Amino acid sequence: MLPSVKLRIDQSPPLKRYLREHSYWYKYLNRNPASIVEMEKEMKESYQLRAEDKLRKFGRQLEMISTFLDVLN
Repeated sequence: MLPSVKLRIDQSPPLKRYLREHSYWYKYLNRNPASIVEMEKEMKESYQLRAEDKLRKFGRQLEMISTFLDVLN
């Protein structure tokens, strides 16, 4: 694996964890270091770290707060 790819993985704990859980990516990264972009996309989708996932989570939290306020009133 190229040192730049290894450094990029080491700097991102979620990416490092994803690589350990899905070890088949080692083969892809050794053959094509540019596939780290695809791995990051897959990791963000798997761990729900995309912007749309964060917005959905925020919406659910607002809904829960609204429900609590309705119960208290």
